[in-house]
Amino acid sequence: MSAQVITARTAPTAPMTDREPQRQPSDFLKGIVQSEFPMELFDRVGKLPVFYYDNSSMTAVYTASTRQVRALLPDPQMHPIELMPGRCVVAFSAFEYRDTDIDPYNEFSISFLMSYGRRTVPGMHLLRGLASRCFEAYVWKLPVTTEIARWGGVELYGYPKFLADIDFKRNAAHTTCTLSEDGRHILTLQGQALKGEAAKLLRYRAYSMKNGVPLCANVYTNPLQYAQTMSPGAASLVLGDHDIARQLRALDLSSSPLMYQYCPRNELVLFGPRNLMDN
Repeated sequence: MSAQVITARTAPTAPMTDREPQRQPSDFLKGIVQSEFPMELFDRVGKLPVFYYDNSSMTAVYTASTRQVRALLPDPQMHPIELMPGRCVVAFSAFEYRDTDIDPYNEFSISFLMSYGRRTVPGMHLLRGLASRCFEAYVWKLPVTTEIARWGGVELYGYPKFLADIDFKRNAAHTTCTLSEDGRHILTLQGQALKGEAAKLLRYRAYSMKNGVPLCANVYTNPLQYAQTMSPGAASLVLGDHDIARQLRALDLSSSPLMYQYCPRNELVLFGPRNLMDN
């Protein structure tokens, strides 16, 4: 089967009056109250939390040098989650958002799994997260393909978002995501197209910094098709010539992934950011 190329690029956002109304939310999203606020820059109304009605994603988790990752965390209360002493966990996630409250776009997340406020015993916190299906992570880089997604992430959440090219290719065996900025290759993530099935909800506590203040936002994912494996050959990561790739090389990433998650169809809700005092 030949590969299908799916590319999302920056495009003008149509006024709300010119847009088709969103379809009714599923049972997963029903009962969640959304607040509206004006987005004059885009001539439309924004909503919080943000609903993502139809998406796909893949995540490859690698180990890295705890010392090097700790140097990139902006708050001394943020502690890398270690698999073993000296080796922490980095997650690379590629997202294709096909139907959302802020239109379709693609996104790539590079995040460091962490705990806030106290150090944890190596291995135990990661096992606890796997058992509870709840993970905490500091979002280090979060490129996107549309201006409205970049603006909302930066202005509301303090996420380190920037515009980039995020291209997907798919065939029967693999999904490949290539991330680049201004023609410079950052990385390419390839993962197996595993056979998935409906799974329990996944929760992520995504940490960011805004004006020097640490914030946290809840992300809930309803995996309609989901598969997970610890096979080291399930995914591969190739770094490019971009400055971000250079920084990633300095983290001493493992040669193969610790874990790989493939989710070709899911729903997602991104709640608004809050101060950590409000935990």
